Amino acid sequence: MRIGVLFGGDSEERDVSIASATEVVAALRSRGHEVILVDTARGSVEGAQESLALTANVPEVPPSQASLQRVRDSSPPVAIATAVESADVVFLALHGGSGENGQFQALLELAGVVFTGSGSFGSGLAMDKDVSKRLFRAAGIPTPDWTVGAVSGGESASRLGYPLIVKPNAQGSTIGLSLVRSSEGLDAAMSVASPYGEILFEQFIRGRELTVGVLAGESLAVGEILLDPDATFSYEQKYQVGAVQEVFPADIPSSVRDEAKRLALLAHSCLKLDDYSRSDFRLDESGQLWLIEVNTLPGLTATSLLPQSAAAAGIDYSTLCERICGLALRRAERKSRR
Repeated sequence: MRIGVLFGGDSEERDVSIASATEVVAALRSRGHEVILVDTARGSVEGAQESLALTANVPEVPPSQASLQRVRDSSPPVAIATAVESADVVFLALHGGSGENGQFQALLELAGVVFTGSGSFGSGLAMDKDVSKRLFRAAGIPTPDWTVGAVSGGESASRLGYPLIVKPNAQGSTIGLSLVRSSEGLDAAMSVASPYGEILFEQFIRGRELTVGVLAGESLAVGEILLDPDATFSYEQKYQVGAVQEVFPADIPSSVRDEAKRLALLAHSCLKLDDYSRSDFRLDESGQLWLIEVNTLPGLTATSLLPQSAAAAGIDYSTLCERICGLALRRAERKSRR
């Protein structure tokens, strides 16, 4: 296959996207596929430019707003559909922002481009945490209580209590997220979240951090991120090798494992997602699972959580990347026959 890989972009997850693309490209080429690279912020990446544009290392902190603005200012608009028109399928190695919230997906749909992952509608539903949590509740999936929109920080704290999660309503990789333990930290947490748009206040669930991937209509292995039960999974811990221990499969009762897998599939379905996703849970001290969010374009380095979930289910990294492309092509074929 001739595969176009879209990566980079100008979201706060640009560095994570570059790391994903670096390993996806190597994996697809190892399977004999021709790969072309397009940074959605800067254009086609060819020849010697690849070694300058790609790296598997993610810095400890996300790029600053100033650095992202420099990316935007230094680059002419990229004709995405034209850049990948020769590809049989486009692999989305984008994370966050317009690359994950449905905007790029809508552009590619209008251009008739075959691409991996979920469509524009499902992507938009999943990125908006308030909307997705409403859908989880309607489907009977437990999710922590929350407030959003016009509700003030003080009123939210009164309703939900402390500790309290304060985070952007449409952001990933825990960017802009704070765990607030008392009223003294509330204003500062809101200041951290507010640059990214609408703020969501969420009940904090003390317990264990679990994650499970979905691929082609089946749940993969359930994994655990070993954290202090009173802590959250930070940006640094997610992307610095060895910062935290991740165990696949998780050492949990079979009943919890089966329920996590069931809920991940149900969440994937109720958000109208395609092909693959990753659901993140908290498991409280009573054994209750709480769905936090669903990621439509989760990190795809070889050590990211979705590839680990797949590996524990018997699917190696290069096979996973190739299967994701195959799923997109089969979906396009089914659509063309309608």
